Amino acid sequence: MDDRPGLRQRDPVPPRPLLGLVLALSAGLVASQGATAPDALAHLRSGHPRLLATAADWAEVRARIAADPAAAALHLGVMRAAQAILDEPVARRELLGRRLLGVSRRVLGRILDLGYAWRMTGDAAFARRAEAEMRAAADFSDWNPSHFLDVGEMTAALAIGYDWTEDALAPESRAAIKRAIIAKGLRPGLDPKAEHNWWHVAENNWNQVCWGGLTLGALTIAEDDPALARQVLALARANLAHGLAPYAPDGIYPEGPGYWSYGTSFQVMLDAALTTALGDDWGLAAAPGFLASAGVFVQTIGPTGRCYNFSDGGELPGFQPALCWFARQTGDAGLLAPNDRVLHDPAAGIGAAVADRLAVLALLWWPDKPAAATPRLPLRWSGDGPNPLAVFRESWTDPRSLYLALKGGAAVVNHGHMDAGSFVLEADGVRWAVDLGAQDYYSLESKHVDLWNKAQDSQRWDVYRIGPFTHNTLTIDGQRHRVEGRARLIDFSADAADPRAVLDLTPVFAGAAAYVHRGFRVLPDRRVLVQDELRGLTPGARVRWAMATRAEVSCTGGTATLRQEGQTLQVQLLDSPAADFTAAPADPPADGFNAPNPGVSLLTATFTATADGSLRVAVVLAPGARAGAAPRLVPLASW
Repeated sequence: MDDRPGLRQRDPVPPRPLLGLVLALSAGLVASQGATAPDALAHLRSGHPRLLATAADWAEVRARIAADPAAAALHLGVMRAAQAILDEPVARRELLGRRLLGVSRRVLGRILDLGYAWRMTGDAAFARRAEAEMRAAADFSDWNPSHFLDVGEMTAALAIGYDWTEDALAPESRAAIKRAIIAKGLRPGLDPKAEHNWWHVAENNWNQVCWGGLTLGALTIAEDDPALARQVLALARANLAHGLAPYAPDGIYPEGPGYWSYGTSFQVMLDAALTTALGDDWGLAAAPGFLASAGVFVQTIGPTGRCYNFSDGGELPGFQPALCWFARQTGDAGLLAPNDRVLHDPAAGIGAAVADRLAVLALLWWPDKPAAATPRLPLRWSGDGPNPLAVFRESWTDPRSLYLALKGGAAVVNHGHMDAGSFVLEADGVRWAVDLGAQDYYSLESKHVDLWNKAQDSQRWDVYRIGPFTHNTLTIDGQRHRVEGRARLIDFSADAADPRAVLDLTPVFAGAAAYVHRGFRVLPDRRVLVQDELRGLTPGARVRWAMATRAEVSCTGGTATLRQEGQTLQVQLLDSPAADFTAAPADPPADGFNAPNPGVSLLTATFTATADGSLRVAVVLAPGARAGAAPRLVPLASW
């Protein structure tokens, strides 16, 4: 997954956590400019391998495989994948649109598998094939610096490949690979004024992926060009604070779980490589919210195994090698629960894990103890950040348990959607309220959609899955949300007797309403109350309530019955102005660029503001068609 900067305007003063982090991480750079500055390479481990694993670490991997059946199964899967690569042609420089990224990722995955197989078996066939892959990539005219993620991943690929197979490479290959790392990886990324290097100070995944790849490259060629290596390491150390800033304060990655996987995986690779090569990760892992982010990722996964896929994400979390690193760092082996689900999936088998191009890294970071039954995480949790979240669940082990996740935030965040106030809901083994997630970027860019412009009038918001009309939230008079409006979580209770959360959506509807609050309450009988209160509306304004679902929907007045996988959910309007539920397929406009959404319906109800410009909408979602007695409604301020 990749992205563009979009709206790159930033607050003129960085948020306070970033200021502190910048000062802390920049201290080494400032000192390095003095006469007595410590040498960044003073503790560089001599020889190879030194990236991500040393010779001693590789011996530990063998011991883990012998002791842990799950590790052994993953090892066998990787070995089969490496064997299959032997018969595949080497990668070619072929762009898809403006990206070489697919090729860079393929090379990285191949090099990791082949390098791993070589270190584990000593079979020269794997080293020779890795050498051929690296020589082919080294001969590319360039690694497409105009889209620098491509360079970041390719530099990481050749750096790891060289480090892991150095003892098997021909002298001319060693020289060619290191020349390519320097000329096509490191040097294009040095100039902070170059247009393609905007990521130097980006507060998103580009910062982590690009600096991660270049740091690995610098650590690989350090003996050959120590001055260049020091220059890259100094720049990385000074600028990585920007990529780490979004984790503060509570570990919520604003770009969503999918991009948490991408940016955080490269951040972890960078930390691990610094540790193995220099013995010091520069304190990066201590950045506010960073270690906590793994727990947040796990919180976004419901009992069905699907993610709350806000911000350009997919529902399936996939295999996450970085969770192994976090489990080691935190001592919470329960963080591996999502990986265990993948590893033990009877339908997909180990192939689903091996399909991740970074799967090998899980074996390097495999925790010393088997995964615990449950994470050491609360059942009811909330966190603050650019995209605040709240999560309520009944159980960490029951796949049929209730799960509600909701969010605030702003559309202007990187990869943001107009989804403030949206939620997902699971019960009885079914995801009832869904998020449509992302549409493939190339499918939009190839039709000249201005996808990365986040201005209020941008075409980005015409993308059906990104604008507000397919999200489980409110819209007023058919208008877009305000892109800069930021919804805050203003009330949260983890009390098992009365779990609740309230969002202030007022800034999202600036100009259309003076007050918009949305509350969520989990009732004692597993029903969920969603209560909206609006004031300052134009009399007669039309307020639309919406929920996307894959269920079959039948509507009768103010009641909708949803059926899916043999289960039922009843959705009922309570004490609201006259309105009926309707359901229709989530078909996008016939504009030639929006993707279809087969099997998804939009359940909606539209209300008219009263003469005094106020409105209250209360909806109860009852798993198993539990109609029950209507809950007593009180103002959100009294919750």
